Amino acid sequence: MTPWTLAFVIVSIALIFDYINGFHDAANSIATIVATRVLTPLQAVLWAAFFNFAAAFVFGTAVAKTVGKGFVNLSLVTPWVILAALLGAITWDLITWWLGLPTSSSHALIGGYAGAAMAHVAWTKGFQHTLEGLIVGEWPLTVLFIFAAPLIGMVSAYALMVAVFWIFRSTSPAKMDIYFRKLQLISAAMFSLAHGSNDAQKTMGLITGVLVTSGFQKNFEVPLWVILAAYIAIALGTLSGGWRIVRTMGGRLTRLRPRSGFCAETGAAIAVLLATRLGLPVSTTHAIAGAIAGVGSIQRMKAVRWGMAANIMWAWVMTIPATAIIAWTAFTLLHWVGGV
Repeated sequence: MTPWTLAFVIVSIALIFDYINGFHDAANSIATIVATRVLTPLQAVLWAAFFNFAAAFVFGTAVAKTVGKGFVNLSLVTPWVILAALLGAITWDLITWWLGLPTSSSHALIGGYAGAAMAHVAWTKGFQHTLEGLIVGEWPLTVLFIFAAPLIGMVSAYALMVAVFWIFRSTSPAKMDIYFRKLQLISAAMFSLAHGSNDAQKTMGLITGVLVTSGFQKNFEVPLWVILAAYIAIALGTLSGGWRIVRTMGGRLTRLRPRSGFCAETGAAIAVLLATRLGLPVSTTHAIAGAIAGVGSIQRMKAVRWGMAANIMWAWVMTIPATAIIAWTAFTLLHWVGGV
């Protein structure tokens, strides 16, 4: 296979992952606004897809650079490593989608990248050199944000709910919801914009990594066509929806109303936009799940189905090691079959 053909295949698979990311994480953007019946499912995915794509014209490429060269030793990365990383992330995303678990496509991609890089080093230098495939880079902050993002989302959403109840203390719940049905359109747009700003950049980082490791460009700078392609793919994926996960996020975690949906989306958007500002790949799933738990717990702790929350948390913890193992296996198969 020529370098051009291999690069084309990997870029295509990367965009397929971006598409899958879109429909896997569509629930993050639309679950609350569908659960509160502010928009129909079709209207919600159209709304979310538009703002996912609009993020291309608002934010830079800091997250893409972090993903592309902030976790693994780029000098030891080959296009085959990136291919195995994508196969690991896609496999995990499809498994968790089928189970209806809202896991992180971001961490699936990072875990797959790490596993494939370590497998490459193990096969070329020996198993004892496996960890040479990784660099310290952004790992500490990224791992920290696995726990920080849902907490920021939870605290922000909880504080917003307190403020809403205080400001509208003399207003009936029914009248409050008249206002918040309109305001939730803004909060949903904000969260979809935040989702696009962070998640599409992860695919951009891997595609640029392919271009660099294949020798098609010398510096790690994200081309315009890569930016547009990644945002189009994630927007199209969002249009496809992710109805299994919508049900979990929108109804099985806690019961939502327009005012609580507004606070959840705004709180989660704050967490994601903060991470994007820091150039960190963060999980929009973690942020919105934490925010939903935050608004659900304000009245009473039993309003949140903590058993479901625990299942989601276990899926979060397992994502990086699970995708690393799947990607390691994928690279090993490529090594045996193709001698890569």
